[in-house]
Amino acid sequence: MAVKKPKIIVVGGGLGGLWATMRIAEAGNEVMLFSLFQVKRSHSACAQGGINACLDTKGQHDSVWQHIIDTIKGGAYLANQPPVKAMCEDAPGLIRTFDRMGVTWSRTPEGVMDLRLFGGVKNKRTCFAGATTGQQLLYSCDEQVRKHEENGLVKKYEFWEFLSIVKDGQGRCRGIVALNLRTMESEIFKADAVVIATGGLGLIYGKSTNSASSTGAAASRVYQQGAKFMNGEFIQFHPTGMPGDDKNRLMSEAARGEGGRIWVPRKQGDTTDPLKIPEDQRWYFLEEWYPAYGNTVPRDVASRAINKVCVEQGMGIGGKNLVYLDLTHLPEQFLRSRLAGILEIYEKFAGVDPCKVPMIIYPATHYSMGGIWVDWEKDETSGNLKQPSPRNHQTSIPGLFSCGECDGTYHGANRLGANSLLSASYSGRVVGESVAAYVKGLTESADEAPEEIYTQEKKRQESINRQILSNSNGENPYLLHKELGDMMREKVGIVRYNKELDEALEKIKELKDRSNKISLEDKLGWSNASLPYARQVQDMIVLAEVITKGARLRDECRGGQWKPEFEIPIPEGKFAGDPEFEEYRRKWMENNERWLKTTVAEHAPDGPKISYEKIDTSVLSPEQPRDYR
Repeated sequence: MAVKKPKIIVVGGGLGGLWATMRIAEAGNEVMLFSLFQVKRSHSACAQGGINACLDTKGQHDSVWQHIIDTIKGGAYLANQPPVKAMCEDAPGLIRTFDRMGVTWSRTPEGVMDLRLFGGVKNKRTCFAGATTGQQLLYSCDEQVRKHEENGLVKKYEFWEFLSIVKDGQGRCRGIVALNLRTMESEIFKADAVVIATGGLGLIYGKSTNSASSTGAAASRVYQQGAKFMNGEFIQFHPTGMPGDDKNRLMSEAARGEGGRIWVPRKQGDTTDPLKIPEDQRWYFLEEWYPAYGNTVPRDVASRAINKVCVEQGMGIGGKNLVYLDLTHLPEQFLRSRLAGILEIYEKFAGVDPCKVPMIIYPATHYSMGGIWVDWEKDETSGNLKQPSPRNHQTSIPGLFSCGECDGTYHGANRLGANSLLSASYSGRVVGESVAAYVKGLTESADEAPEEIYTQEKKRQESINRQILSNSNGENPYLLHKELGDMMREKVGIVRYNKELDEALEKIKELKDRSNKISLEDKLGWSNASLPYARQVQDMIVLAEVITKGARLRDECRGGQWKPEFEIPIPEGKFAGDPEFEEYRRKWMENNERWLKTTVAEHAPDGPKISYEKIDTSVLSPEQPRDYR
C-alpha cells in the first residue's frame, strides 16, 4: 500500500532546489525546503550573463542539434550524452516557461527575445536579462514556490544547515539532521525522499568567484555517508575574474560575447596607461591564436591562454598575472543597457569606470563540473551499472537525489558559459518529477522507520559539535582554510603537475589530521557562526582530497584537467585532411581509449577509493578533436 502523505526534503534554495520544490508540490506532496539563509540570497542570483536555448531569433540557422554538439564537444566528450541531449532539447520550452513566469528578458526594439554570443559557440544562443539573469530567474522561481507555501504544501526552513542524512538498515535515506543557525540546536526531520541542491564548492580554493556559502560541505557530508562523487578533478577557472583581497569577482563572459577584447601590451612588463598604448602595441592573443572564435573560446581554453601569456611568457600587465578586458571601444549606452550589473560591480570595487578604462582581470576558480554521482543503478542480473530509463537523478543511496551544480551530470570536462542556469533549472525539474514518482512507489513511510536510526544520527552529530566546542588551544579553522585555499590554487590550479599534486595530497593529509583538533574562541551555544564554519572546513578538506587524487591519477589533458607533460598538441597550421592533423586525431582517439571515462570516488577512512566508468557516447562519436582555431 502506497504512503498516503509523503514528506520530501529539499536542501538548497537556488534554481535547482526551487524547481525541484515546485514540481514536487505540484504533484500534491509536502515539501520542507532548507536553506542557509533567505532563499532569494542563494548563489544562483550571482549568475550574470544568461541561459542557453536554441530560439534562433537572430536568423543564424541555429539548431538544437548544434547546441547538443557544442555542449558535448565543449565538455571534451566526457559527459554522458543522453542527458545532455535531453537538456538541450528541453531548453526552448524552459525559456518559454520562465517567460510565462514573468522573467523580464531583454528584448529587441521589435519585442523579440534578444540573444547574445557566449563562449564555445558561433551562433547567438544565450537568452539574458541584462547582466542579472540569474537573479531574475531565481526571483521568478521563488514567487512560484511562495504560492505553494501559501497553500500549505511548502514550509521553508531558512537559516538552517544540513548536517547529515539518516539511513535505515537497508541503506535508504529516511530524513536528515539539520542545525538551527540561530540556536545551534540540531533537530531530526523525517522524510521519504531527500534532494541535495546545495550548489558548488569554490570555497575549497579559498578565493573564488563563489559566495561564502559555496563550500561543498553538504555534498561532502553525503559523500562521507556513502554517496559516490564523480569527476571531482574537473574544476573550471573563469578567464575573467576581478582579483580582490577578499575574493575574486566575476566579470561575466557576456562582456566578451558583446564584443569585449582581451589583450596585453606587446612590450614585456609595460605599465603604461592602457589608453595611451597604440593599437599596434596591443597583443590580442586570443584573436591571434583562435581566429575562428577569438575572445569567445571556451573558458578552459581562454584561461590556459591567459595563464600561458602571464606565467610562462611573463607578458602580463607590469609583469604580473593580469590582463586587460577592454570594453572602451563599445558605445557606453549599449554597455549600460546590456552589462549594467557587472559594470557597477567593477566600478564599485576597482574605483574606475570600465566604459572608459579597460578592466584588469585574471582567471579565477568558478565552477565544479563534477559532483554527486547520479542516474546510475546496478543491474540485478549482471551486477553491472546501468543508466535507468527514465533518468531519475537518484544518487547511489536510495531515496537521496541531487540536482544543480552539486551533481556532475551535464558538463563533462568543461562547462560552456550559460549552460549552468540551464542545467540547474532543467535538473531541478527532472529531479522534482522523479521524486514525485519515487514516493508514489513507497509502501513504508519514514514515520514507520525505527526511531533509533534518527536518535543515533542526531547523537552522532551533537557529539561532533561538542568535540569542537570542548577543544582548547587547538587549530584555528580560519587559518586552516587559508592554508587549504592557498595550496589548492598553487598546486591544483589551471595547469597541473604530478609532483605538485603529490605534494598537495601530503598537505591535505596533514590538514585533515589538524582539522580534528580545531578549537574555537567562541564556545557559546547561541548564534555561534564559528561552529558551522569549523565543520565546513573539515568537510572541504575531505572534498579537496577527492579533487586532488582524481587529478593525480588522470594523466591527460582534457578540459579543466590539464597536465602539460601529457599534452597532445594540435599541429600548427594543419587542419582536417592534412596528414599531420590526421596523425594528431589518431593520438587523440588512442587517448580516449584510455581516459574517456568517468572518475568515481567512494569514501574510505584512509582517503577516496577511485574507480572509472565508461562514458555513453551514443549521441555523438568523439572522433572530432576539440579544435577552436
